[in-house]
Amino acid sequence: MTLQPTGRILPTADGVDLVLTRLIRGTVDDVWASITESERTARWFGRWEGDAALGSTVRVQLGFEEGTPWSDARIETCDPPQHLAITTLDESGSWHLEITLSAQEEKTTLTFVQHLKNADGAGDIGPGWEYYLDNLIASREGTALPKFDDYYPSMQDHYLDQAGRLPESSTRA
Repeated sequence: MTLQPTGRILPTADGVDLVLTRLIRGTVDDVWASITESERTARWFGRWEGDAALGSTVRVQLGFEEGTPWSDARIETCDPPQHLAITTLDESGSWHLEITLSAQEEKTTLTFVQHLKNADGAGDIGPGWEYYLDNLIASREGTALPKFDDYYPSMQDHYLDQAGRLPESSTRA
């Protein structure tokens, strides 16, 4: 089976946004629980520990990465059950991530955004988020989790092509 990448790279005033959307069966409240409760995030991304208050930093163990490393995640915005924004920090640097949920009858639209300074690395980052969001859906539906090898490197060109079409100011720091 060949998976089709869905993400877009959009220029912004400060760089670019990597944007992915998924339509998920379930209510906004239930999907919110899947992205905010440690027991449930462990099923598709990784568990976390700490005080999950606005402005606080929690520790996240990346359960599907080699060596299951830990990173810090500062909670920048938390408007249950619609919007969560965090900044992660580890030895690779910081990532600014947002998830917005909206109801669509008995389904929920999840919009994921990673704010980037430029499109460097999008060919590696985009397939990773495709994989994790599909992990989220599989974990909710009780189906087998996908294999990362089905996403990378096969989806890499989708993101590299988009990065190549961006204005030059969006592709450099």
